[in-house]
Amino acid sequence: MSFTIALTGGIASGKTTASDYFAKQGVAIIDTDHIAREVVASGTSTLKDITAHFGQSVLHPDGSLDRAALRAHIFADPMQREWLEALLHPLIRVEANRQLKHAQSPYAIVVIPLLHKDMLPAYPINRVLCIDVNESTQIARLTERDGLDASTAQAIFSAQPSRQARLDIADDVIHNESSMDDFLQQLAEQHRQYLALGAQHA
Repeated sequence: MSFTIALTGGIASGKTTASDYFAKQGVAIIDTDHIAREVVASGTSTLKDITAHFGQSVLHPDGSLDRAALRAHIFADPMQREWLEALLHPLIRVEANRQLKHAQSPYAIVVIPLLHKDMLPAYPINRVLCIDVNESTQIARLTERDGLDASTAQAIFSAQPSRQARLDIADDVIHNESSMDDFLQQLAEQHRQYLALGAQHA
């Protein structure tokens, strides 16, 4: 198994840009958001469980999951979010760890947006990299990127681990408040460090 980095950060912090950069360097990327979509694909037993719990209103006419409708349910009621997480997180962990076992690059990255301290033992993580931005920047980017109103953006933001909680578990932090060039330079330096650590781990 490759030396493994957990990549985390708040919503709209730049995680996708970061993971895309590392992928272009030949790093194996295991994205738990992608896995989360796969485990609720049309026809899966997981989607049937979700539909049985929330009702047909969380489905599109073609039978696929209506993520916006589901999001409305879970952000209106924290207990519903906890129910959904209890269903999905074990499935996501199993598949992520399966993919990590087959990673062939000098190091691998598992992207876990909602990573918190209690989750660390569930993954074979050697280091945690946090993409950090201040909270006002997150909300501004989220409303612009996804076209959400401020109250919905704030609800999503509030449901995530706090900025301080992410920083507390991070071994490495990249600040994404400046230019794209600055962000990419920080990513390049981190990549060089991880190559060296991966070589030591091999």
